[in-house]
Formats: sequence, C-alpha cells, structure tokens
Amino acid sequence: MFTKNGGDNIQKQIDNALKKGANQIIVTGEYEIEKAIILPENFTIILQDAHLRLADDTYCNIFVNRSTVQPIRTLEQTDHNINILGIGRAILDGGKFNGLNERNSKEKGIPMTVNNLILLTNLEKFSIKGIQLRNQRWWSINLMYCSDGHISDIDICADDSILYVEGQRNYSWGYMDLARKHLDKLRNADGIDLRIGCHDILIENITGFTEDDTVALTALMGKEKHPYAVEGVEPSIYNVIIRNVKSSSWCANIRLLNQGGTKLYNVLIDGVIDTSMNSKHMNRGLYAVRIGDEFLYSTRHSTEEETFNITVKNVFSRAENIINLAGSITNCTIENINGFDNFGTKIINTAKLFGNSKIEE
Repeated sequence: MFTKNGGDNIQKQIDNALKKGANQIIVTGEYEIEKAIILPENFTIILQDAHLRLADDTYCNIFVNRSTVQPIRTLEQTDHNINILGIGRAILDGGKFNGLNERNSKEKGIPMTVNNLILLTNLEKFSIKGIQLRNQRWWSINLMYCSDGHISDIDICADDSILYVEGQRNYSWGYMDLARKHLDKLRNADGIDLRIGCHDILIENITGFTEDDTVALTALMGKEKHPYAVEGVEPSIYNVIIRNVKSSSWCANIRLLNQGGTKLYNVLIDGVIDTSMNSKHMNRGLYAVRIGDEFLYSTRHSTEEETFNITVKNVFSRAENIINLAGSITNCTIENINGFDNFGTKIINTAKLFGNSKIEE
C-alpha cells in the first residue's frame, strides 16, 4: 500500500535531518506523492527499495531543487551539490496520466514542466544514479542551467498504452497520427532532457523504452525570455558525453537540437544500441541519432558557429533512419555506424557541413 501525502512526509524527513545537521536521508517504502519534494543544496537523498508514485490528478513533480521554485534565478541563487541515489529497487513513477500534454497545456494554463519526475534548474554539481523511471507523464528528467553532473544507471519504461487504443502496436511514423486522435493519452514521454544552459555533464548506462527521445539535448530560445532563465548565464549546451545508451525509442535514441541563437558544442556520443527488436513496446523506431532539424522550432535555425564539435560513433540500430543530419554543423564526425534487421537508411544528410567534418558512409 502506498503511504498517502508522501510529499509532505519526505519533506519533513529532509527538514528534520537539516535541523540535526545531517546532509542526507534514506527513504524506504512506498509513497504517493501529492506535491513536489524540494531538495536543498549540499544534500543527498537515497532511495533504498523505495517506490515514489505521483498521486492521481496531480500537477507536480516528484523532485525539484530550491532554485526551481524561485520566481527569479540568478548566479547568487545557484544551488550546489545535490544527489539522488537509488539502491536496490528504487522507482520514480508517474502513475496515472493526468491528461496534460504539449497540445493542451496553453489551454489549461499549466506548464508542462510540472509533469517531469525530476526537474532541476540552476544547479552546479549533481548526480542521479541507480533509479528506475516509470510511466513518465512527460519527460522523466528535465535539467535546465545545470552543470558538473553525472547521470548513470538509469532504466526507463514509458506507458505504451496509446498503441493499444485501436489494436495497433508496431507504430513509428504512424504514432503521431494515432496520438492526434487520442490526445488524452499523448505524453511525448522522453527520458533524459538537457535543456538550455546545461554543460559539463556525463550521461551513461541508460536503458529502457521511451515514447519520444531517450536522451535529448535541446537548446531552444523563443522570442520571450525563457521562464527558467538564469540572469547573466549563457543558455547554450556544451561539454556533454553520452555513452552506452541501450534503448527502444519511437523517435530517437539520441536527439541534438539548437535554434534561436543558442550554441550546442563539444558533444561526444559513444555507444548507442537499439533494443527494440522483439520488444513488447514497439517495432522499429524512426532514428538512432538525430542532429538538427529542417523544421523551425524557434526564431531561426542555428549557424555553423553555433553547432560544432559533434562526434557520434559506435551505433547499432534497426531504425528507419539510423543517422539524420540537418542544419549547419562545423567539425562533425560520424563513424562506425551499423545497421541490422532490415534497417531503413543508414545516413540521411541534408546538413551544411563545415570545418573538419567526417561522415563515414
């Protein structure tokens, strides 16, 4: 049985630990989370055989940091040294979908960010390790203006029930057509998303199934100030290593995108394995690695000075398109790309490449 009011319960455990001068707690058992747990800086929460599940009909996260709930974020408000660690069977669970998605959030007046399992902003030095992420209502982990971090040993399993609405299971391109008819089930359930202002982060040993992208680096700026912007801090994404991702994904195992004047650079992707063969969740995904986009998501496309030093190697995929390149990229290296099980196209390259780019056909 899940303990009710788990958000309040665990928050009190944190507050009591701080009063005693302790900098960590160990959470065990099963809790229903009705409101977000706010993690203080210089603190470690250990989930030991714990299952935290969002309560029905709630609009909240499971974990946020102190800076996230501030109306304005500055460098002086930056949080430091937060760790979320799992031991044994440690589960963060989105539970029952609340119907909030990217298509109706403006109508409801509720930001999509309340549907992340973990939402961290304006944070320096962090780790998220050993966690099972289940039934995410939107993205599992959403990071903005976070740096010096390590995300590892994460297993993800999104809710694939939308595929069974009309008795259909093996969807890739057809997924969006199905989703448009059943908006109450559309989640865009990514795994791990680095958004604006993230840098010096290692992501490794990621497994599971996601509806959309398993790991996404998306630095997008619109006409208005970003609601989670940190004053005076560059909104670009850089110095990121992604390695050993073994996943099934309806869209892409790895997604890189920057538009609107942000930069995305110094990214290494090493080791991507498509595990969708004989999967109960899906048949064949769209992409293994997708860099750039011909579609405009922001005020303008990126230039060759804004997307550079991108390396992708050791990819094994059965996707419809294994590698997809678009936009303008300087110093792009693509090597050891392997297709199997009647994959579609190995490399689709509509990008303008500059500098010392090397694309292995």
